[in-house]
Formats: sequence, C-alpha cells, structure tokens
Amino acid sequence: MSALIEAMGLSVLRRFDPEVAHGLAIRALRAGLTPRPGPVSTPRLAVELAGMHLPNPVGLAAGFDKNATAVEPLSEAGFGFIEVGAATPLPQAGNDKPRLFRLTEDRAAINRFGFNNDGMEAICARLAATPRTIPVGLNLGANKTSTDRAADFARVMEAARDHVDFATVNVSSPNTEKLRDLQGKAALAGLLEGVMAVRGTTPVMLKIAPDLSESEIADVAQVAQDAGVAAIIATNTTLSREGLRSAHKEEAGGLSGAPLFEKSTRVLARLSTLTDVPIIGVGGIGSADQAYAKICAGASAIQLYTALVFDGLSLVGEIARGIDARLAQDGFGSVSEAVASRRKEWL
Repeated sequence: MSALIEAMGLSVLRRFDPEVAHGLAIRALRAGLTPRPGPVSTPRLAVELAGMHLPNPVGLAAGFDKNATAVEPLSEAGFGFIEVGAATPLPQAGNDKPRLFRLTEDRAAINRFGFNNDGMEAICARLAATPRTIPVGLNLGANKTSTDRAADFARVMEAARDHVDFATVNVSSPNTEKLRDLQGKAALAGLLEGVMAVRGTTPVMLKIAPDLSESEIADVAQVAQDAGVAAIIATNTTLSREGLRSAHKEEAGGLSGAPLFEKSTRVLARLSTLTDVPIIGVGGIGSADQAYAKICAGASAIQLYTALVFDGLSLVGEIARGIDARLAQDGFGSVSEAVASRRKEWL
C-alpha cells in the first residue's frame, strides 16, 4: 500500500467517532486492505525474550485487537510480536459510550473502555483456530462484577495457556474500579501466585501503571522477581493530564500517546535498576528514535498502539528498520547489546 493511500484512509477514519473508526480499521485489516509486508527482521533485530524468538523488538500493545479477530493480518503487518485482549472470564459490554477520545493536538487518546470484550471462551477459540507466525500473547483481565478478581485472572490464564505464547497480568487499567489496588505488594503477590500455578509452561508477564511512587516501583520489582514472571510491561495508560491542549483533555480514563513517553520511560529505567526481569517498554512511542530510546533506557522490546491511530500501520516497519539503522550506527550487533546503554539519562 502506498503512503498516499494510507494517508487518505487515515483521513477518512478521522471523520468518524473514534470507536467507530477503530472498528472500521479492524474490518479493513480482516479484508486485506492494510499493509502486510510480513515481519521485518535482520540478524541485528532478532530478540530472544521469555523463551520466545521475536523477529524484531516492535510489538503491538493490548487493546487494539481486543477480541483476537485480526491476529493473522496483524501478524503480517511488520510486528515482531503482538498482544491481544484484555479477556475476562465472562463477556462484558464495558463502560457507557462515548468512551474513546482522540486528542489530536497532543497526539494522544483517552479511553475508559472498561475491559469490553467477548469473554475468554470466544477469544480462546479464535486463538486456537489461528496459526501463529510470530509470538501472540493475551492480556488477562477481571470482570467488573467479580467478587474475586484475583481468581478471574487465573481462570483466563488456565483457559488460554495452550493457545498463546505468553500471557499478561493486567492490574494497571484505570477503567475498572479498584483494579489498580491489586498492584499493592501483598495483593499482587497473591494474584501472581494463583496465575503462575495454572500457567503450564506459558510465560507470564506483568503490566504496570506509570503512576507509581518510587517505593511502589520497588515493591513491583521485588514481587515480579519473586513470582518468576518472564517480563514486566512498563507502562499502561496514565491518569495524569499534565500539559495537554486538546478539547477532550479532561475526559475520565487512561491517557495514552505522546504525552506518556517521558513518564513511562523514566519508570522503565528505574525499574531496570531494581530487577533482572526483562522489561517491555510501552507508552508514547511514535518514532524509531523514541523506540530506540526505550531500549537504551532499559527495555528489551517495545510495544505501541496509539501512534498507529495517527500514522497508520506502515509506522511499524518504519520503526523496526529505524531501530536496525540506529543499532548499526552505534556499533551494536544486537538489540540486547543496546539495552540500558543510556539508562543514566532517564534516572
């Protein structure tokens, strides 16, 4: 697909309500109307993470393909790995609409979806039926009405373990009441213990919020290390509204996109000084420079999502090729050699 056609498509989508536009983008993917160059890879870009081989370190963050309906085309869009979901034990409608807002002037978005999804049975059935050409993971969630949210995570893990390459415990969404309370040291340790007990051999990752204090970051590092998680994903969306200019800046929900870059990168750099658990950097990445900065701050791989709303799927290959060029320029033979090489700049 030419850059012109993609730009025209994005222009059309921006005329629709953001959630409607998102649904149309998923339909376009399934109809084969989006770029499918296959995973971008070179010997320098290949990454071994959590026992998985990634052709490149550029991943798709959870939330884009909530219901695992576009795994096959997304796997051919240039990513090194993708994450779908979040999935909860029971289907749920999520919060009332409107619940997704574009902040165009800030290159950002605010969402308060509330884990709307088709439920673990439907999502796991789709994952089981889809051949995987790159690692595919599932973000685990809890139902809003659940009386035991920690048990919900274990239920989804057990249902999904044979159909995914990794699973992510997501206690960092701000859109399910009191969910972030599960990031506390004791609650998180108990939750992870339950998930690890039923994971089989599937690697488990932990996704954290960017709004943690120094002591909370230290607690997360210790709990993650003790639990044996395979990676920490840093970070989810923020509740901060600092420096925003767009009309929707006061909407409730989690903020993603460009304004999150610095905050999330500082959290990952700090985290990387406290644990040997690999870190996946996510938050505000919209260019190869920013992706490479996350790696140099301490990330073994990265994920993106919101920037795709503004720049389209061709950004994925652009970032992967850009990382490769920057590795070569700095004399690194692999991504792993560059990890944390400039961490001091973010501490």
